[in-house]
Amino acid sequence: MVLSTNGRHIDFTSKDIEQIKNFMHALKITHLKIGKKSNSKNKDKNCFRVQIGDVHFYAWLVSIGITPRKSKTVGTLKIPPQYFFDFLRGVFDGDGSFYSYWDPRWKSSFMFYISFTSASIEFIDWLRNEIETRLSIRGHVTHQKLSTRHQLKYAKSDSLKIIERMYYDSSVLCLGRKRNKISCVLKKGT
Repeated sequence: MVLSTNGRHIDFTSKDIEQIKNFMHALKITHLKIGKKSNSKNKDKNCFRVQIGDVHFYAWLVSIGITPRKSKTVGTLKIPPQYFFDFLRGVFDGDGSFYSYWDPRWKSSFMFYISFTSASIEFIDWLRNEIETRLSIRGHVTHQKLSTRHQLKYAKSDSLKIIERMYYDSSVLCLGRKRNKISCVLKKGT
């Protein structure tokens, strides 16, 4: 999800309409309509958008460290400890991935990873430290070649610890397709 502002409105955009609907549900927004915004890089792909005109909400976002062009500028955030794994689930829904494979080097070795991606190494380092503080796991940071993106990855047992804390209840607000993918992979691998 992208946060941008022109001084009067806050735009939240995503390619995934479920993400926009989840955002609106979390903030109890019922009076606004979801619009479409064309993607400047690929005219055939549209993004969904909801626009909010709330100066106080914008000021609060900035006060916790979420600023315009956040993908490149975000760093340390002020997330209350009791909401950290809800926040992490939101990061995963927006800029995370989960993948699995059978490792051919060892018989019956099924591997899976959860990862979080950002253009801000400061944010990735902060996220890594926050996860380590709460779960005593370290993760591994990589930099994608020919890109400005950094990826924080956790393998098998560590990713299970994160998944358990992010999806602590079946009713948590999340992208269904991502949670379903994890469920299917974990069933397949056991």
